[in-house]
Amino acid sequence: MRIGPSLDHIYQNHHLDSTRWDVVTPRDDDIIITSSYKSGTTWTQWIIYNLIFLGETEPPPFDGISPWIDARFMPFPLEQLGRMVEQQRHRRFLKSHLPADGLPFHTNLKYIVVARDARDVFMSLVNHYAAYTDALYTMMNDSPGRVGDPMPKFDGDIRRLWKSWITRGWFEWESEGYPMFSNMHHTRTWWPHRELDNVLLLHYNDLKRDLPGQIRRLGAFLDIAVDDAQAREVAAASHIDAMRKRALENGDGMQGAFRGGAKTFFYKGTNERWRGVLTDDDLELYERAKQRVLSPDCAEWLEHGWLGLPSAP
Repeated sequence: MRIGPSLDHIYQNHHLDSTRWDVVTPRDDDIIITSSYKSGTTWTQWIIYNLIFLGETEPPPFDGISPWIDARFMPFPLEQLGRMVEQQRHRRFLKSHLPADGLPFHTNLKYIVVARDARDVFMSLVNHYAAYTDALYTMMNDSPGRVGDPMPKFDGDIRRLWKSWITRGWFEWESEGYPMFSNMHHTRTWWPHRELDNVLLLHYNDLKRDLPGQIRRLGAFLDIAVDDAQAREVAAASHIDAMRKRALENGDGMQGAFRGGAKTFFYKGTNERWRGVLTDDDLELYERAKQRVLSPDCAEWLEHGWLGLPSAP
């Protein structure tokens, strides 16, 4: 009997190419961090980085240490990506935006699935998408190998974007997430596997509520000993202000992709900015999407996180 998700779909569009995982030879202690997007992915990468190199006076630079494997528009050949990942000698922690039905699953690897209330994801996406530079559009749409239509430019109409995003999928097996890729579907595919020993569901709300506690939870999952003082140290080093400051000090390599660079990418990190923006009609579309895509228990968790439920694991 199979344990864990099965590989049912190939994801290929302007952003994604799930076949790029073919160049990664898994190692027993690999960590895979996966989310749809705008759910705390980079935040979680920073936390894991600080956990792995805890106590080292001069940890290696963060840039390039945790590559997004399924990003099809990286400015170097696929073979180079494979060599770069293979040459890493630290415990690897690799990024993905693939649902469980598109990401290779190995029982000897650790999977951290990061999720967030869909309405908060959308508001963060608006800020992200609106800041795309022409250079990034060119990279996504004009680099060789794109499958399907190009990534459309954001026209500034938030309500129109919401309607497309919450009612339409990019891939035929999705029904929300356009013009990117799935959001709710991503969480739905991982939810049935949440009790596996090598899968951890991490919620953005819980990181906001009790960051040191969630760091200790991550440490326990990854077999990294973390005491209370170390958890507070990692929390301080992983705060959004610390991430932004570090990126700016290192030359702000995000300038080419986002107008405003790191200051735009590491924006506010706050929840419920959708209140007063999304109308009652917009929120009705959200309710329909929840009913269409998610089971009731998954929908409740996605809105509240573990610490917002009556009993946390």
